[in-house]
Amino acid sequence: MVVLYSRAEIEQMKKPAAVLKEVFKRLEDYIKPGLTTKDIDNFVENIICSLSALPSTKNYRGFPAACCTSVNEVVVHGIPGGRVLKEGDIVSVDVVAFKDGFHSDACRTFAVGKVSGDAERLMTVTREAFFKGAEQAKVGNRLGDISSAIQEHVESAGFGVVRDLFGHGVGRDMHEEPSVPNFGRANRGLRLKTGMVLAVEPMVTFGDYRVKTLGDGWTTVTADNSISAHYENTIVITGGEPEILTL
Repeated sequence: MVVLYSRAEIEQMKKPAAVLKEVFKRLEDYIKPGLTTKDIDNFVENIICSLSALPSTKNYRGFPAACCTSVNEVVVHGIPGGRVLKEGDIVSVDVVAFKDGFHSDACRTFAVGKVSGDAERLMTVTREAFFKGAEQAKVGNRLGDISSAIQEHVESAGFGVVRDLFGHGVGRDMHEEPSVPNFGRANRGLRLKTGMVLAVEPMVTFGDYRVKTLGDGWTTVTADNSISAHYENTIVITGGEPEILTL
């Protein structure tokens, strides 16, 4: 069932969203060569807890960390650990915060030091694809309008858009209906209504769009070992322009 949230509930959702904004603001200056992905996880968890919130992913279905740290060929759900960031890497940090009864979900891909032109372009196109999708997040449009806009932008740039992993609704639960694919046809799918809250999250590969999940049951990588980027925000469907809570 798709939940339609009231204005009062959406005001409450701004609290965990504000936590995420602070996390990403601080990560901009923190991420550098020589850190481990566990260092990032500790940093993120400390910020979340200092702001009287909780990391939603920690212990979710056995996931052991406060965020997902996905380096280079890892698309999503990278488990923080001993992997050391090197100059030229890119790392996607996906964070969900819970505060006062609501979750908010966002992700950014960060450059580690100076990265290649290809990596810069991949990150830029992934971010742009989110905003192309967000432009379609309006009452009366359909989910497929968001999906199609993302896919068209990614593929016109020569990149792959992941098909096995979707965005989703978010609110009182971390994952709610509906699923939000990053590919599809315009004017298809669920009609968008005021009060829907969606986590829209393009996951983009430099090469082939196919992915595989490793033996830990979480870490999802590109099948061809190409680099990938991920950009996500929590969006509210309003009577007018979409409201992006995590920006």
